[in-house]
Amino acid sequence: MAESLLEKLSRVSTAPGVYLMKSNTGQVIYVGKARNLKKRLASYFNRPLQLDMKSGVLVKQIADFDTIITATEKEALILESTLIKRYRPRYNVLLKDDKRYPVLKLDVKDDYPNLTIVRKIQNDGALYFGPYASPGAVRQTLKFIHKTFRLRKCRSKKVKPRTRPCLHCQIEGCTAPCCMEVKPQDYHQIVKEVILFLKGRTPELIYDIKKDMQKAAASQEFEKAARLRDKMFALQTTLEKQVTVTTDFIDRDVLAVAGKHGLFMITKLMIRSGFLIGSHNYDFSDKLATRVEILEAFIKQHYETSHFIPGEILLPFNTEEIPLLEVWLESLKKQKVHIFYPQRGEKARLMEMAVQNAESALEEFMASVYSASKIIEYLQKSLRMDKPPARIECFDNSNISGSEPVSAMVVFENAKPKKSAYRKFKIKSVTEPNDYAYMQEALKRRYGKKGERADTLPDLLMVDGGKGHLNIAVSVLKDLGLAGKFYVIGISKKDTSRGETQDKIYVPGRVNPMNVSGDQLLFLQRIRDEAHRFAITFHRKQRKKSTLHSILDDIPGIGKKRKEALMKYFGSISKIREASLDQLLEVPGITRTAAGALYKAMRGNI
Repeated sequence: MAESLLEKLSRVSTAPGVYLMKSNTGQVIYVGKARNLKKRLASYFNRPLQLDMKSGVLVKQIADFDTIITATEKEALILESTLIKRYRPRYNVLLKDDKRYPVLKLDVKDDYPNLTIVRKIQNDGALYFGPYASPGAVRQTLKFIHKTFRLRKCRSKKVKPRTRPCLHCQIEGCTAPCCMEVKPQDYHQIVKEVILFLKGRTPELIYDIKKDMQKAAASQEFEKAARLRDKMFALQTTLEKQVTVTTDFIDRDVLAVAGKHGLFMITKLMIRSGFLIGSHNYDFSDKLATRVEILEAFIKQHYETSHFIPGEILLPFNTEEIPLLEVWLESLKKQKVHIFYPQRGEKARLMEMAVQNAESALEEFMASVYSASKIIEYLQKSLRMDKPPARIECFDNSNISGSEPVSAMVVFENAKPKKSAYRKFKIKSVTEPNDYAYMQEALKRRYGKKGERADTLPDLLMVDGGKGHLNIAVSVLKDLGLAGKFYVIGISKKDTSRGETQDKIYVPGRVNPMNVSGDQLLFLQRIRDEAHRFAITFHRKQRKKSTLHSILDDIPGIGKKRKEALMKYFGSISKIREASLDQLLEVPGITRTAAGALYKAMRGNI
């Protein structure tokens, strides 16, 4: 160990805080917290032979370290989490954030809130429910709620007045506050029932509905009693499908971890009011971490951003961090949170169930990883590459007759899409329709950035197109000094008029396409189709912006805020065009002068 580090260690405080380990390039490679900074850091450097494998590898990479003193160990825990998110150090266990499960959002601040499906939870005062295992599961739940509770179904954030009821209202599938007189307090009573249902309080909800039904029947309000009876039966049916796993009706999460060959799987069973309402699996890849490190890192990173923290969490083993984690979770939930390591009884049986699920999910995940590695291995042989194409980048263009041309890049790493690395390019230098020129600009902008390309060059570059697009790519890479740095191919669709039966793969210096078929060709087609989808989606957004600009932005008196108000009120340009002068005046912020100019301009564009 360097003398300068030993000298620095002698000056470290014994207070609680956070330490940052750095490499010889100054990069933060590990962030940790300690109750006693001096004692914790000394454990790394004074007894290197007694360290576990991960710490031993880490110490060899440390060239410097910094410390930040905090008032308490709890503050150190919070700061550690913040710094891990900022630096994403190599030797810290990181929870993947590229996969967001769908959740249901209910903005209770509105007079007439509706349920929407979102994937990102924000600190906006709304209630979030979930997450759900799949889009299908969340849509099924939403369908049941709409059928049973009759929340409004329109997607607009605020209720827009309608002159005629929609189909949902006519079939009594919606309370229709847009065209019917519905008191906000009556609507919020429905919202309260929906909240109870989504929180897993179905037995409590059934009990309340049964009381209301009996009260309505006693008052001879038989139609109301019949509606409540139908609602109660529907809820009882859903309750029968749920599995009762505890008798104490406590909200709890059960966490289990399984690991093998550097791959880990954490399973979370979600139990609400004694019913098992779902489970989620989270995979990690860290060849040096232990199960304890994986689980502790998961708890810190997962519950920090979770919209719901249960009152009880069960773990498969004991850890020194439990008292501190309880205090930290309590500060987030604003209520007491207990963490247990059950060894017998009902809770131990729950843990056994979670462990079985984790081990099963790990086996499935390892099978998928093995399958992906095999595809990459076979693709390397088919394309005659020197190394496996672990990172593949694919480019595609999109435009309509040269209008709003764009290009897009998608990235696949280890046979899986890496959406955080996707890139969009608005074509700037090409004024005439020219697909080759579009591709040339996008490639130059991607690979001409020396800072970006240093560590993220692909193993395989694929362009959507035939020999022409491939030649453009080869030429650009040659001009940038990247010729031979990675493999380049072009993928072209089959020409059925010439009797071709499959898409063609072209490589530089070869006239005829290569013989790539089976799973390898399907894999390349999947990447190409993803690039095509991404490019078209971006192009449509650009075209929509252009359309809005050409019609609304050129009208005197219609600025950005009024344009947003118009689109929020009417929903589309066609409806603005059809609106009368009086309807335009109903839009907040639209004066009579602006409405007149808008009405005249829109009628002139029919």
